[in-house]
Amino acid sequence: MKSLQNQTAVITGASSGIGTAIAHSLAEQGSHVVLAARRAERLQELADEITSQYQVEAKVVETDVTKREDVENLVKETKDAFGRVDMFINNAGVMLLSFLKNDHVDEWEQMVDVNIKGVLYGIHAGLPVMLEQDSGHIINVSSVAGHEVFPSSTVYSATKYAVKALSMGMEKELAKTGVRVTNISPGAVETELTDHITDGEVLDMFKDRSMQPLEAADIANAVSYAVTQPKTVNVNEIIVRPLHQA
Repeated sequence: MKSLQNQTAVITGASSGIGTAIAHSLAEQGSHVVLAARRAERLQELADEITSQYQVEAKVVETDVTKREDVENLVKETKDAFGRVDMFINNAGVMLLSFLKNDHVDEWEQMVDVNIKGVLYGIHAGLPVMLEQDSGHIINVSSVAGHEVFPSSTVYSATKYAVKALSMGMEKELAKTGVRVTNISPGAVETELTDHITDGEVLDMFKDRSMQPLEAADIANAVSYAVTQPKTVNVNEIIVRPLHQA
């Protein structure tokens, strides 16, 4: 397993949940971290935690991944500060589950903007730097919903299938370069994502669930596994489910 000492990782959606856990995990292993999200105050609190706990730098870049210029600026500030981008974790996402008949069209659009276009902007901004370096690792956070569809996940699943397709295409296009690609598909995780669901029927459906969800740290461990493999190893796909999730 390779060391992450003095490498630089960009993490979108770093202000909570999986993104926060990934930031801690990579920093603990010696990587400098660039924390990106819209909530700058929460990012600064995280950066202060990281710099006090680990011997690394933590940089805050307020970023809305639905704005191409924000993501371009994110990579520019990373390169200006650290000279390179070793890891880009496309983690920002929203899960606005709803039944199609309830016509939450604004939420559909939001998921397309964040979950698909946000990832594309990350690829657009980060990949050229990695190709110039002839090294780097792009992590796309998809979902188990990007492998199968369940009632109320139709649009969300469509966006996460798209992320998986992007990862698969990148693997093939970049196979003869120094850039590695990993698609990580979490199952149910204890995060803020479910707090944003507005469809009452979906909320009622979730009340009956008794399954113990994953912790955000479980997904951070999957990221750590992928990025610490030898340079000759490309872990393309990781699916992580809670023990009793069908």
